[in-house]
Amino acid sequence: RLQHIELARSIAEVYASERPHLMVPGRPFDGFVEQTKRVSPTCLIQFESNRYSVPASFANRPVSLRVYPDRLRIIAEGQVLCVHDRIITRSHGVPGRTVYDWRHYLAVIQRKPGALRNGAPFAELPAAFRTLQDQLLRRPGGDREMAEILALVLQHDEHAVLCAVELALEDGVATKTHVLNTLHRLIDARRTVVPRLDAPQALVLKHEPCADTGRYDILRRDSRHAS
Repeated sequence: RLQHIELARSIAEVYASERPHLMVPGRPFDGFVEQTKRVSPTCLIQFESNRYSVPASFANRPVSLRVYPDRLRIIAEGQVLCVHDRIITRSHGVPGRTVYDWRHYLAVIQRKPGALRNGAPFAELPAAFRTLQDQLLRRPGGDREMAEILALVLQHDEHAVLCAVELALEDGVATKTHVLNTLHRLIDARRTVVPRLDAPQALVLKHEPCADTGRYDILRRDSRHAS
């Protein structure tokens, strides 16, 4: 509704008349503010008053942080390492938060499986993983076994691994071997599923057959004469 500063029309009307003559953009505009960050030894970067996790392989290395209105995208070596929802706090008195992704620390627990017991990144594991962890950490070697189970998500679909863990818990056999066997059965079942083919009718008769009983009488007479 605002009046144009030079023309006797509104800004919306002027824009409507100019729009057909504007150049069409080739792709959506990727609007972000880019900053260079260095990942801490604990695999975190800081933006504003909050900290966000980065895959452990990039600890103590520089990365590029692209800041969007609603998310943070972390780039390195020409690839997207991870994406976090951006935390926006309007009160300066609120302490900063730390956002972890437990998948970023899988390489760490391969070397130090004891970090599973008190590691903050693993406090937000899915419920099935936490239940399995509670059972495994009660026996010797459970740290290493749980670390190897979590590492399966690096090679297989995370939902398949989680489903295998849930089935193992239902069976009452909370071991790495049972989880692996269940996971392989799930993967093999997916591979052997054949999609249903909706094939059209290949052969269609143009002339439906008609029974000719008189022909059978002729054939019977011919066989008598031949005998």
